[in-house]
This record gives sequence, C-alpha cells and structure tokens, in this order.
Amino acid sequence: MNTIIRKSVLGVAGLAFAGGVFGGPLAAHADAPVKDAKPVAVVQSADKPDRGKLVPHGVQGAQSKIDLNAEQTANVKAIIAATKKAGLPERAAVISIATALQESKLENLGHLGDKNDHDSLGLFQQRPSSGWGTPEQITDPEYATLAFEKGLKQVDGWQDMPLTEAAQTVQVSAYPDAYAQWEQQAADLVAQHWNS
Repeated sequence: MNTIIRKSVLGVAGLAFAGGVFGGPLAAHADAPVKDAKPVAVVQSADKPDRGKLVPHGVQGAQSKIDLNAEQTANVKAIIAATKKAGLPERAAVISIATALQESKLENLGHLGDKNDHDSLGLFQQRPSSGWGTPEQITDPEYATLAFEKGLKQVDGWQDMPLTEAAQTVQVSAYPDAYAQWEQQAADLVAQHWNS
C-alpha cells in the first residue's frame, strides 16, 4: 500500500476510534431520538435582570455600601425610569447609579457653598458652567440621568468597558477609580428595582 494512502486510512481509523472512545459510552447508552422533539429553551426570569449583564466584568476592587433612606431609594427608581425612557439596558442603570453613589451618595445636592466643587449640583454633580444644563435641570433626577446617559452613549464601547472607565469617561473626575467601589450595590439596586 502506498505510504500516503496508508497514513490516510490509519488517520481516518484513528479519528473513528477516538470518536468512539470519547463519544462511545454516552452514545451507546443514549435513548433513541424522539420523533418530532423540539429543543428546550432556557428562560430568564422576568422578575430579575441577568446578573451577568449587570456586572459583566465582575466587581473591581473593594466594595462600599451605604444604607439608603426613602429619598435615596426614590432617586434610584428615578434613575432606572430615566434609563428605561432612554431605551438603554440595565447595565447603563448600574453605571448611572454607581456614578451617583460616588458623586452624591444618591442625594440630589443643591449648592453646597464653600464645600461645593465649583458649581456642581444634583445626583451626578454636574456643572451648569460646563454645559450640563441649568441648575433647575440638573437637580431634576430624570434630566440629570438622561444627560449623564447621553454622555455615556457617546463613549465608544461603553457596554464592554469596566464600570469605572465608562463612568470616568463621562464624568472626568479627579478620582477616576472611585466609581468601581459602588458597582455591587448599584447592581443589587438595579436587580431589586428594575421591574418594580
């Protein structure tokens, strides 16, 4: 037999043997196919968002958490409602809430006098002098969220970025890594309130 033909035949026989060894025991005991069988779909619960979509990269670094009062919880719900109004997914709400946790602890802050960072206001500490809107607009949770998320949508690939990178690209903070510490609480809040 020609050497090339013999190697080909042995190679095919080897593949057949390997297929039988690796697939054999399971295949040998498998039931006969069911006529007209249909694949079974895996259904995600409508009650809770998919955790993998909320925190696709896992949380980054040590996490912080605060207890929320009624006002802060109302602001979480306002951020989620605005995110839905903008037609954005749950991940945008996680980034938005984590950003607001860092910037204001989810309190809709007015002018803080000498403690204020220039003219920063609202949940996201947006500045009228930087073009975010009027003081009345940026202290409205819906407007402030839509303004933040408008900036987020302009960041190429924000959906695939770590949270702190996406938030920092919009906010341009002096503390760019600080947003990451709120990712777990933000994801928990979105999971809890997205469908409420």
